[in-house]
Amino acid sequence: MNYKITPPAHRSRLAFDLPLSKSMSNRALLISALTKGGIDDSIRFADCDDTKAMKSGLLKEAEGGHVNVGAAGTAMRFLTAFFASRPGVEVVLDGSERMRKRPIGLLVDALKSIGADITYEMEDGFPPLRIKGGELRGGVVKIPGSVSSQYISALMMIGTTMTDGLTIKLEGKIISLPYILMTAVMMMRAGVNVMFHDRKIEIGHCDYSPVAWTIEGDWSGASYWYELTASGATNGVRLGNLRQESIQGDSAVARYFDQLGVDTSFIEENGESVALLSHTNKLVDSLDIDLTGQPDIAQTIAVTSFLLGVPFNISGLSTLPSKETDRLQALRSELRRLGCNIKVINNEIITWDGKKCTPDVNPRIRTYDDHRMAMAFAPAAVNFPGLIIENVEVVSKSYPEFWNNLAGAGFKLEVVK
Repeated sequence: MNYKITPPAHRSRLAFDLPLSKSMSNRALLISALTKGGIDDSIRFADCDDTKAMKSGLLKEAEGGHVNVGAAGTAMRFLTAFFASRPGVEVVLDGSERMRKRPIGLLVDALKSIGADITYEMEDGFPPLRIKGGELRGGVVKIPGSVSSQYISALMMIGTTMTDGLTIKLEGKIISLPYILMTAVMMMRAGVNVMFHDRKIEIGHCDYSPVAWTIEGDWSGASYWYELTASGATNGVRLGNLRQESIQGDSAVARYFDQLGVDTSFIEENGESVALLSHTNKLVDSLDIDLTGQPDIAQTIAVTSFLLGVPFNISGLSTLPSKETDRLQALRSELRRLGCNIKVINNEIITWDGKKCTPDVNPRIRTYDDHRMAMAFAPAAVNFPGLIIENVEVVSKSYPEFWNNLAGAGFKLEVVK
């Protein structure tokens, strides 16, 4: 389904709660599954495709057989490690066609080096995987710090099950560090001592303690409302369940958007932290930022900067080519439709010099089965009334209520071919 989007005629003040963080939810689910008593169904986790795939996979442990996570990359990485650590379990872990093209060899190699029994069903280095669970001996694993943090987090969380404990030595540049730290914090909340020093993570053999998890609102999801606020399309936005002192790396979005005309303040209401977003006229002449720790908000920041006419240089994006799509090439293609020619440098940097070209007449934005492409480009309808976003269903991966929230903000969403 495709939407033709028309912005509201009048600005209004918005107020709603964001979806819960899928990053926190997926970690809490895996830790819970490794805890005596298992997953507590009374706890609220994120209600999105990725988290549903994660929970469904964990609950299939006893059944074995075939587990398909669809497009859920986090679930693929976390479940690979989880099933490998479960004695007596045998599964074939698979995903969508795109998932079969997303590499997982470094994680598999690391797991096999400490005793895991994993084989490739099709192409070496890629899903589907046949996993025969067993008692892993643990020891020392070396892995590049430049790999997806999900590989490292997956190893960390099952480290407690290993007879010799686990030491992870990170080699080279460490990317997405905030996600590794999130994993460490959540493990410590469950009673596990995680030592992280000198590029080395140490975890002893121990049991997790049950936790009544409280999942924060999703800071990645907040980025799209920062984008709308920056565009001047609202009279301010009130976002419930967002914490200023958050363990989510994407909370840095508040700092970045301060340079793009959005002020953030926080209040407490009924014991809950609430973020208040307001539009300012304070724009930097150009934006030069490193998103090594927050690559998931790159699309939002790039589109916003273009809409505001702010030239940019955004680095630290080496993981984006292997996401749901090659996000760097997707950004270059779709921004060109709006009159913005960006350069992609070394598959990790995007730049725009501020010069515009002729946009498409009645532009249509392809989403490439990528939820963040849909949500990052939707606010561009403020500058391009009648903008069409294709395959709008993709937002269910992380933010199923996004279109309802956008309609609630006064945007008209018309189904078109």
